[in-house]
Amino acid sequence: MNAFTTYLHNFAFNVYPYICLAVFFMGSLARFDRDQYTWKSDSSQLLRAGQLRWGSNMFHFGILFLFLGHLFGQLTPHWMYEPFISAPDKQMVAIVAGGVAGIVCFIGLTLLLHRRLFDPRIRLTSHRTDIAILVILWVQLSLGLVTLPSSYAHAADAGTMVTLASYLQGIATFNPNASMLVGIGMQYQVHMLLGMTIFLLFPFSRLVHVWSGFATVAFLFRAPQVVRSRRLNVPAGHNTPPARS
Repeated sequence: MNAFTTYLHNFAFNVYPYICLAVFFMGSLARFDRDQYTWKSDSSQLLRAGQLRWGSNMFHFGILFLFLGHLFGQLTPHWMYEPFISAPDKQMVAIVAGGVAGIVCFIGLTLLLHRRLFDPRIRLTSHRTDIAILVILWVQLSLGLVTLPSSYAHAADAGTMVTLASYLQGIATFNPNASMLVGIGMQYQVHMLLGMTIFLLFPFSRLVHVWSGFATVAFLFRAPQVVRSRRLNVPAGHNTPPARS
């Protein structure tokens, strides 16, 4: 790579991730503090409820599985799972499980996107950011599914998976090394860059309601609410006045 290409590569994979994460956390906090009335998913469930039900359930199941799979699968150091499962076997599990969840999520998101684009009533009530974030997620899922054949071809040595995981673990430990990604397939690099961009756009879209979903876990540990009946203190010898009809 020439000097300019090297600079862009280092910026994209050494600096850009931290810009996205900073905007993700600080932007979410600022929006919650300043614009709480916009902290919602803007549901349109009264319109084409059947398609929404199928699309939403499939999308949320798939996206949660993929998010947790990427989170724990990529950020878990190799030495922690090596005694239990080899890297090639782990990659095959990721390909199969991630592929099934990705297809389910893709179908659900396609239903949601079709519903929002081709129903005139829903289209009129949709913000441009709603449509934009759905399109970006759809493209990101497509890129993820496109990487599956290449991942399967390299499953025997799992070198690509280990390299990507090591790079992401470096980001998490504030020790990024963009040079590790030199020679990695372009589809993986674009997939990671678009994933970072989704974190960048997160606070400015309806995706912020995801925080509320995770926050509900706190209710499991909240002290029970004590509810007492309210009694009227009536002096002795006085009759309670009859209720008015």
